[in-house]
Amino acid sequence: MSSGAAPGQAEGVIRLVIADDHPVVRDGLSGMFTADPGFEVLGEAGDGAEAVRLAQALSPDLILMDLRMPGMDGVTAIAELAKRGSAARVLVLTTYDTDNLVVQAIEAGATGYLLKDAPRAELLRAVRAAARGQAVLSPSVASALMSRVREPAEEALSQRELEVLELVAAGTTNREAAARLFISEATVKTHLLHIYAKLGVSDRAAAVAEAFKRGLLAAASSERPLP
Repeated sequence: MSSGAAPGQAEGVIRLVIADDHPVVRDGLSGMFTADPGFEVLGEAGDGAEAVRLAQALSPDLILMDLRMPGMDGVTAIAELAKRGSAARVLVLTTYDTDNLVVQAIEAGATGYLLKDAPRAELLRAVRAAARGQAVLSPSVASALMSRVREPAEEALSQRELEVLELVAAGTTNREAAARLFISEATVKTHLLHIYAKLGVSDRAAAVAEAFKRGLLAAASSERPLP
């Protein structure tokens, strides 16, 4: 993945699966993306289990994932996709800007999340960015996450933790970070837990925000290049 885009992306066209339990929402999103030559809608899912099945069968570049769905919800679906080794990016599209499910979705491996009331142009930009592996955060949700940040701990991050954090800031999944650093995905998750504890945060987005605030990411990149 030399460009950072998910496998299966051809000629610049981003191939999508839309997962939402409301048919009107699915139809609206499908119509919007189908009308743009830069996107191709491969399929639509009404719940998380169907989204996982479509991801396995169609190999999309990106899945637009609602969180609250009957049966298998969005968070569970994201975790299941990661478990199955799906290469598809996941952009959560939700109504809730303070819901804990959003934080859980990021921790499960979502590239980012956006609110459903986002303007069309913002949504299109977000999908393109997420398909390239860039972290996408709705401004209001980012503000809500920042409010969750606790007092920072005094213990410094290790060099390996800084490397993991820099990869997270670049939008990589745990699996991708593990491959880049030649460690297991479980080890990446352990490093992330240590990072959260040391920075006094509870999720990936807040860890990145706090690290930028402290200047840690700049320090990590200047001290030693990533493998």
